[in-house]
Amino acid sequence: MKCRLCKYYPEDFGELTVDVLHMHMEFDIYDDRTNVKSLLRVRTKDAPIEKLELNCRDLEIRAVSCIQSEVSYRHRQDDAILEINFRDEVPPHTEIVVVTDTVCRPTRNILEGLYYDETPAGAPPQQITQCQQWGFQRIVPCIDDMTAKCTYKTTIIADSRYTNLITNGDVLVGRHTVKPGRDKIVYDNSITPMATYLFFLGAGTYSTFVREFEYPDGGIFTLELLVPPDSNAWAAEKALDILHDCVMWVHLFTGPEQFDQDKLSVRERLWELVRRREKIKLEAKPESGQEEGELEKIRKELSELVETITPGYRYTGTVYREIGMQNSDFGGMENVGNTTITTNRIMPFPQITDSAFEYMIRVKVHEYYHNQNGSEVTGKSPFEIWLNEAVTVHVEEQYHAFLFGEDYQRLGRVLELLAPASGTFALDSGAASMPIIPDGFNDPNDLITAVTYVKSPEYVRMVETLIGKDTFVRALDRYFKKFQHSNASTQDWIEVMEEESGVPLKEMAEIWLKQTKFPVVEVSAEYDRPSRKFTFFLKQHFPAGGKPWEFPFKAALVDENGKDLAEVLVRVSGETAEIPVENVDMPAFLSLNRGYSFYGKLVYRASQEELLLQVRKDSDITGRFTAFHTLVDREKLRLLKVSGSAPSEDFIELYYRLFNDRQLLERAGGQFLTIFESVEDEEFAHRYQALYDVKQKLLKAVAWKYKNSLISAYHFFENVSVPGDASLEETARVIKSRQAKNICLGVLATLDTPDIHSLIKQQFETAACATDRLSAFAAYLNSSAPDKIGVLRAFEAESKQNLISWEAFLAVIGNNSSVDAVELVREMERSEAFRIEQTNDQRALYGNFARNRKKSLQTEEGRTLFTEILRKLAPVNEYSTVNLLNAFANIDLMEAEYHAPLVKILADLLEELDPQKFPSVYNRTRKLLLGAPKAVEAYGKRYGKVPDLQTESPEKK
Repeated sequence: MKCRLCKYYPEDFGELTVDVLHMHMEFDIYDDRTNVKSLLRVRTKDAPIEKLELNCRDLEIRAVSCIQSEVSYRHRQDDAILEINFRDEVPPHTEIVVVTDTVCRPTRNILEGLYYDETPAGAPPQQITQCQQWGFQRIVPCIDDMTAKCTYKTTIIADSRYTNLITNGDVLVGRHTVKPGRDKIVYDNSITPMATYLFFLGAGTYSTFVREFEYPDGGIFTLELLVPPDSNAWAAEKALDILHDCVMWVHLFTGPEQFDQDKLSVRERLWELVRRREKIKLEAKPESGQEEGELEKIRKELSELVETITPGYRYTGTVYREIGMQNSDFGGMENVGNTTITTNRIMPFPQITDSAFEYMIRVKVHEYYHNQNGSEVTGKSPFEIWLNEAVTVHVEEQYHAFLFGEDYQRLGRVLELLAPASGTFALDSGAASMPIIPDGFNDPNDLITAVTYVKSPEYVRMVETLIGKDTFVRALDRYFKKFQHSNASTQDWIEVMEEESGVPLKEMAEIWLKQTKFPVVEVSAEYDRPSRKFTFFLKQHFPAGGKPWEFPFKAALVDENGKDLAEVLVRVSGETAEIPVENVDMPAFLSLNRGYSFYGKLVYRASQEELLLQVRKDSDITGRFTAFHTLVDREKLRLLKVSGSAPSEDFIELYYRLFNDRQLLERAGGQFLTIFESVEDEEFAHRYQALYDVKQKLLKAVAWKYKNSLISAYHFFENVSVPGDASLEETARVIKSRQAKNICLGVLATLDTPDIHSLIKQQFETAACATDRLSAFAAYLNSSAPDKIGVLRAFEAESKQNLISWEAFLAVIGNNSSVDAVELVREMERSEAFRIEQTNDQRALYGNFARNRKKSLQTEEGRTLFTEILRKLAPVNEYSTVNLLNAFANIDLMEAEYHAPLVKILADLLEELDPQKFPSVYNRTRKLLLGAPKAVEAYGKRYGKVPDLQTESPEKK
């Protein structure tokens, strides 16, 4: 019998019995409730209907009727269904209007439907919605389905003190007072029919900043930014600049001809002219007419040039608004015309870190592009969330590369794949692994993972590689035109790609979208001197009972000077492959999986000399890094296997030389110098404390030998980290230099000596940006400096004054490696500033602690704390709790002493949870236990069997 680990399966999503045409709603908002009146207009399809079932979760039903028919109704609360029965059968192709009068009540920790966000002092309660994916049914009875796309007319009535009353669409009737203390506004959303999950409603108190967006042909609309009152005006204006640039980039640098090299110079000229035009507009003096002539000249050239290209997406509304949300499970959410972005990342506050700044740039272009991919063209069910996200992330990465450089962007993605605790490969290979399109899910939030946001874009990138960039964007344009204002399935997308390219993709898609894990490819090679023939031999490993993966394999033969002798790109489809390269000289090294051409791991037993040469000479940045990664992996493994051994001179010299390769660090940033706390060898891969110690040992050896040189390098990067101007390109350069500086500081910090303590403290006290300050604080916290607790207390008190600083501070605490790490986490969660219902606090403190597995899993006090956290957090936020549980994904691969204690945490949690109230946490816990049979057996010998693993579909009485 099938063991159900999910509540919902594909068969639960069938064809609707009606077409949804329009919703006319009135929201009467009060502090503790919202009265909602709705007119839902639908049309029956080819068959008559006797009843209509509307999704209706946690709503109070006051009245239900139908304009065309007498009805009776039944509220099936356990099913979250409002069942409406018609007195007379409704014939086919007949329009009816269902009228409901209901009440919804906002919550503080269920972050979907209508909920309370952070309320400014003295203001009425801040209320916003989150409808991804089934939040709309918490607001109003509806057909809460991705295919129920319709137009909307929305009236909002609320407290006059609110500065902003907002929803989707354009203002139809302006805001006006209807009675003392109550205002009313009406919106119309009729241009883009909208799926229910894209609905947004907000009644809040914000500072509002606006900016005109002007297309090259003169078309205009308004950019609007809603952020907390008293927000830094400079930061808000800068945020609008960044938003403006990403919207313009989508228009100028995407579309069906974006890779036409003949038109690239035209696009770049348009970009340059737009920036000049905007600079003149922003700096224009009203009393001077000089600028008008210059503007007229630029606008004329822009208008003429844009006619010579085929631009990308063009926004269809009159206002595009970004709204700061302080509390959300997600960093951003598209809502047709209203994008919500976590407040701590919506603009470049003085307290924002470099990584948060990069996130801000990416999330802005990501959510904006969803207007086309997701809103205009929408997936058919939650099983198509991957499709809405993968292509959007693909475009987001192109914009990030446009600003930061291809090498930096791609290497960042590779690091995200390889990271041991939170990386995609780690998630995709453990017990929590799930395919891009899973067999089922418990809550749509289960689908918001690295598999959706990293693995699926990598699949899209592989498709692009196989069919070619030009063909890919033409196919994408065809897809958008074909399914505009409708829904598309996974099969629809693949068929369009096949039709445009002529390349078969269905079988490849079936494997990548439905099979868990990834290919591990063993590569060997031989060279025949007489014939000058080189041959690659590939053998891939795939899941037992599965199929071989299909993927693009890109590789090069390179000489001792780093010059490519030959490059190949082939489609691999079988378990083995043989790739010949004719008439070529003997290479000095091989550059394999160039650009990380396929999502997977590669095993090639290159010699130490080949790898050292590749790290120095390969023109492919991912090839250089993976060679470095392999060398470091071998070095760590040797130190783990041979107790008391010292780091090799080869490693020490290599790391030092990389620090001094300024050209490399300009391209790739300090991220190239990343050393993970991991090894590939499974025997040692999950000895977390030992891996941390080995990494520190390596870095300390470099620091001891090259201390003075590292201090000089530190000061060099300190000097070049000063920005020359405020442009995004200059900010990108500075971020790369700052990464190198802080890695340098981290290496020196391993010495843990008084002079280095002084250097760290000096950076902490004089830092001009949050990244420098937090990097120094983290290093100081892990040191033996006698005053570090005093520094901690002072910084804690300061950080509590600002929500952005508090989040960053908590992240350092959760991730710290000091001997009192667990107690520090306990202290912070006891703080009056820590609020368990706030997702930023959850992610920063609990999330980082969970991933800090040397403390959370491998110490008794850490396991005790982790147990308490899971018990407290599960009733507050299932999504965050499920993410914490991923730390248990590899219990079976850990040392035997940890098996029973870790299984006990999960078994006890399973026993306490109600599977009906907390299905995501409950079923994820079961999945983790089922994926750890050795550990469960060890637990069984000590404590007995885990009861809830024995039943097919568990129930709690």
